[in-house]
Amino acid sequence: MIHKGIFAAGVLLGAAVGVLLAPEKGSVTRDKLKKEGRDIKDQITKDFIEVKDDLSKAATSGKDKFKEDLEDFASKSSYKTEQAISFLEKQLAILKDKNKTFQKTS
Repeated sequence: MIHKGIFAAGVLLGAAVGVLLAPEKGSVTRDKLKKEGRDIKDQITKDFIEVKDDLSKAATSGKDKFKEDLEDFASKSSYKTEQAISFLEKQLAILKDKNKTFQKTS
């Protein structure tokens, strides 16, 4: 990403130096500078769009990964919750049995 910006700046600087040192009329030089400026603006715009697309893809990928991790966590949590409920049910059954021994039978 940074390399494209450096490249574009290098192209702009090289074009400006080349045009300024060329032995041509001022109007021709200005026209060349305008054209070079438009070309560089177009290149920077293209590079910016490419970087924006890359960031968008990375964000989407990160969002997908987060969603996957969240679903995995929910699944593991559900499994652990089921284990805890089973344990509590067993403990309640044991307490019920113990409680029956304290009840008087008629």
